Amino acid sequence: VFPTTNQSSVTEFILLGFSFSPKTTPLFFSAFLTTYLLIILGNGLIIILISLDSHLHTPMYFFIVTLSMLDLAYTTTTMPQMLAHLASQKKTISFASCVAQMYIFLVLGITESWLFAIMSIDRYVAICHPLRYKVIMSPWLCRVMVLFCGLWGVVSALVYTVFAMRLPYCGPNKIDHFFCEVPAILKLACADTSVNDQVDFILGFSVILVPLSLILVIYINILIAILRIRSAQGRLKAFSTCASHITVVTMFCVPAMFMYMRPGSEASPEEDKKLALFYNVISAFLNPIIYSLRNKDVKRAFRNVMGWGRAPE
Repeated sequence: VFPTTNQSSVTEFILLGFSFSPKTTPLFFSAFLTTYLLIILGNGLIIILISLDSHLHTPMYFFIVTLSMLDLAYTTTTMPQMLAHLASQKKTISFASCVAQMYIFLVLGITESWLFAIMSIDRYVAICHPLRYKVIMSPWLCRVMVLFCGLWGVVSALVYTVFAMRLPYCGPNKIDHFFCEVPAILKLACADTSVNDQVDFILGFSVILVPLSLILVIYINILIAILRIRSAQGRLKAFSTCASHITVVTMFCVPAMFMYMRPGSEASPEEDKKLALFYNVISAFLNPIIYSLRNKDVKRAFRNVMGWGRAPE
């Protein structure tokens, strides 16, 4: 499917990464390394706590575990390599590795985008049909929904990658980015990329705009349902669970939409790197804090696992 290296004069790419001065590079390396370790710690802790505590074996927490797994894989696709390039003079990546990184990153990102839509459906059923929640959101349905997200990610990412890699790359080979992302790669193609811009825009509808539109429609219905709740405490509780999800979706989807749905000619390399850093690193870092670590159930699970004030059964 992809062109082999003998079909192109480019056998490897150079990732320029961030243009830090030699004096500040160690500082940024330490900051990125600390952030990556905290992403592993935060998301890993969520996965362990929810797996160990039977009280958290509910559809909502099943989706949160899936989100944490995606975030871990998503950042691991890019950050270790970025850290290695910051720490050494060698900043090359082979053609095949670049294609693999691009594809895996897209699979995980698109899967996560659709997972947010699935999570909004879960919140809608929990708030609007609480008595039938466990019946409707059965374990089987939850697994099918996650499988759908994954398959959509696999297929959509394949289309993105095939259309990007079918172009000839005959030099230059310097990617002004910290990883192999489609918009940055397309700038190096020795051919017209207008078809790719159109494909990316159309695909952007199915992987970003459609999930976002679905989330918007669902939350309008949720808001109407919340306003009908008579107790102020009930309204506040319902809104707080939704507020976390809305925050996470905004942090991830809005920067991704700017990156993938605008023409390549309008893109600024420095702006692209900041956007990618936001939806690849910062959202994965903040998700456990926003979505789970401030949650009372998760805090109770943490105390129970640590043996601190275990609640009597």
